[in-house]
Amino acid sequence: MDAQGRGRAGDDNVDPADQWVFDPNTGNYELRLDPTGQGQARPADRKAPGRRSARNPGAGGGDTDTRPLPVQRGRRKDDAGEPAAGGRAARRAAERAGSAAAAGGAAAGRRRPKPKKSGKRKFVYWTAGVVGFVLVAGCGTAFVIYQQLDGNIKKVDVGEENSAVTDGPVNLLVIGTDARTGKGDAGYGDSGSVGHADTTILMHVSKDRTNATALSIPRDLVTDIPDCPTKQPDGSTKVIPGQQHVRFNTSLGQEGRDPGCTWRTVEKLTGVKVNHFMMADFNAVKDLSNAVDGVEVCAGKDIDDPKSHLKLTAGRHVVKGEQALAFVRTRHAVGTGSDLSRIQLQQQFVGSLIRKLKSSAFSSPSKLLDVAQAATKALTVDTGIGSASKLMDFGNDLKKVDLNKITFATVPVLDNPRDKATVILDEAKADPLFKMVQQDHTLSKGAGKDKGGKKSAPVKKAPPELVRVDVTNGGGPFGAAQETVDWLQNNKGARLSTNAGNAAEKLSATRLEYAPNQADQAATLAEWMGLPKSALKQTTADAGARVPMKLVLGKDFTAPGSPIEAPTETPEGVQHVNADDKNICAK
Repeated sequence: MDAQGRGRAGDDNVDPADQWVFDPNTGNYELRLDPTGQGQARPADRKAPGRRSARNPGAGGGDTDTRPLPVQRGRRKDDAGEPAAGGRAARRAAERAGSAAAAGGAAAGRRRPKPKKSGKRKFVYWTAGVVGFVLVAGCGTAFVIYQQLDGNIKKVDVGEENSAVTDGPVNLLVIGTDARTGKGDAGYGDSGSVGHADTTILMHVSKDRTNATALSIPRDLVTDIPDCPTKQPDGSTKVIPGQQHVRFNTSLGQEGRDPGCTWRTVEKLTGVKVNHFMMADFNAVKDLSNAVDGVEVCAGKDIDDPKSHLKLTAGRHVVKGEQALAFVRTRHAVGTGSDLSRIQLQQQFVGSLIRKLKSSAFSSPSKLLDVAQAATKALTVDTGIGSASKLMDFGNDLKKVDLNKITFATVPVLDNPRDKATVILDEAKADPLFKMVQQDHTLSKGAGKDKGGKKSAPVKKAPPELVRVDVTNGGGPFGAAQETVDWLQNNKGARLSTNAGNAAEKLSATRLEYAPNQADQAATLAEWMGLPKSALKQTTADAGARVPMKLVLGKDFTAPGSPIEAPTETPEGVQHVNADDKNICAK
């Protein structure tokens, strides 16, 4: 597979991740937004004449690739705005932590000059949106002090206000953005922008809270963005028009899109209903890694990436701060040198961070406060979990998942034949993977199985000529009801099947309603249709001899004979790792 199609630009297209330059004088990374070299030099530039020129393609521009695709070019408008100023940490929280250094280190630094606006790609690397995932999966006990941290939490009204706690499965959208809203973020990302969806994880927690699946969505995946209603400062609602065949990361920030637009894009892409979102700026990866005194990572070989300035010998290392950030943005020296290889580093880092949080982050009240401060200062959530008490309830509900039952996976993609800098969905692998999430099937081996190993006795199946069913279309393709009836009658011999037209309501999932005395008919039809157990709805009273079952074809229905039941094993070829696997090394 061509590595170029995994987000690597050719020589004439500067990779955005290569435009973040390490300054040896300050020990920090600096963004070069002026690809022509004509912009005003920063003070750091004048102090270090030996540094690379901004004319060097590896040192200019930014890391967020939001260049329009061939069909978009010439139509996109840039947003401009002022960067938000960094705030001073609460002294009272620092005093409780007993850390004078924390109080001193919280002072905001001198703001750097505003970089010259560039039409080239902006800066993107793994931000810290996974902080939300880490909070939920790894540090539920931290929520006990959220009452005093309530002021840190920011929220966005996306038009959905779901309950913090639900009896069913939970789908949490975790977004990492390059927004310039945090302390020390003035030189990052796009000025005045809400940020781009450059790191996105759809975290599915099972109904019984025994397991979780975290799906990483590649930033350069070409997909469709639906129309998106967004709340305006004056309280009105503005609908941002959707776009077709554009990069996934443009679902946030571009054209004024808010996290609700990414929320709707993920639902359209995966068919999974999102409950909540958590979004964090990219400063959080540095703050969290510092708060836990470093995160252990593993290199399967020596890493010397001149682009990210990460140098690691083969073996295990503890990284934090700027080095942690360099690790999760490195790609040139690992794997295929693509963004997909970088995602695997991110998954390794997050898994290790969760283990560190669970094992030692809460060894003292001051350490607990450090972690909570770092997390909440970076966090933006939906209104459904937009308070300390709601967020505490949410975290306490989801923290039940064992670490060894959390599985990271990457949405399967293929090279885009029309644009080597982007990828397209590998539908043959992605569709069954999405079905597993939709139907609450785990990717973790051994999770959610009957402890006794017992299986319910099989239901006796009725012969085809006794299967009586009315078929209605409640969200399937046009003409699906008649197509299904034809298939049942001609291929299965179910002569008592009838097309009952359109259903009264649209359903996301196909449903079969049957009476207790129709269980044998339902078993036969479910086997033919490949229906999951969740699709079978038994009524309380028996039905008359000539009363048919009711089959409503939902949005998950594709064609008769194509099983709706999700696989019970991870589809072959889907990249996935366990969060508790300590033997993962970057190669």
